[in-house]
Amino acid sequence: MAARPLRIGFVPEHFSTPIHFAKKHYSLDAELIPFPSGTGHMITAIRDREIDIGIGLTEGWVAGLGKTQQAGEGDGGYTFVGTYVETPLCWAISTGANRSDIQSADSLKGAKIGVSRVGSGSYVMGFVLADQRGWLTSGEQSSPFSDIVVLNTFENLRKAVNSGEADFFMWETFTSKRYYDLGEIRKVGEIYTPWSSWKIVASTLLVQGGDVDPRVEDLLEKLNLGIKHFNENQEEAVEYISTHLDYTAEDAREWLKTVKFPKWTQGVDPKVIASTVEILCKAGVLSASKGVDSNAMITKQR
Repeated sequence: MAARPLRIGFVPEHFSTPIHFAKKHYSLDAELIPFPSGTGHMITAIRDREIDIGIGLTEGWVAGLGKTQQAGEGDGGYTFVGTYVETPLCWAISTGANRSDIQSADSLKGAKIGVSRVGSGSYVMGFVLADQRGWLTSGEQSSPFSDIVVLNTFENLRKAVNSGEADFFMWETFTSKRYYDLGEIRKVGEIYTPWSSWKIVASTLLVQGGDVDPRVEDLLEKLNLGIKHFNENQEEAVEYISTHLDYTAEDAREWLKTVKFPKWTQGVDPKVIASTVEILCKAGVLSASKGVDSNAMITKQR
């Protein structure tokens, strides 16, 4: 009996275009399952065995595994097997369109931050922002924000900063730009991840005994082909992004200038994961005193 196709979780944004090309042009045999609420939701899904593979944000995956290690709760349910995007991610800092009390990121200390989920990229980057601004001064137990409001989706986050339920949130800059142009939300700053932005993880059920399931190897090879097609057919990419996703053709072309996918998706540089752990500990997302083994998070190294 043939093995069933992999269930791949992904965020349905512009970064997903090479995944679409891998399935359309190179016979990627997989069920693609969108997670518009992001990496935090995929962590829950892969642990609940609802998906086999997740393609999401580095900081979310690392934070999830680090917290599991520190709690002594086993292998965390997933492991790093590949690299999807080489460039850092630019996070826009947004507030409500009519929030005249918030004019810059400097005014956000002690504010209410909206996040998709605890442990998601939007949550983690709030603490990285606080670290860079010098707001983390009273130890791991204190928060630089008056409240952390879990809102699940990008749409809910936009509504919350206009209603006052949250004061600000952080989301990828080109995804946010459409809503600045529409006047729905307002940008007050931006911040880049200190690491390469997207990684590929696999359920630990696919790496039993140290052997990687052949379907994972096939996925990585097909993604390589999808990325090659993306690089060589930029106008097809613009057409797909502007007709199937929530972006204008102009914004899609501007984004293409900023992103770099790897030639080979196989494996993860352990130095990238170690540096991410270090920054997350500094930002208070993980506990430096409890120790985190970044190498244990990786099945396939570069």
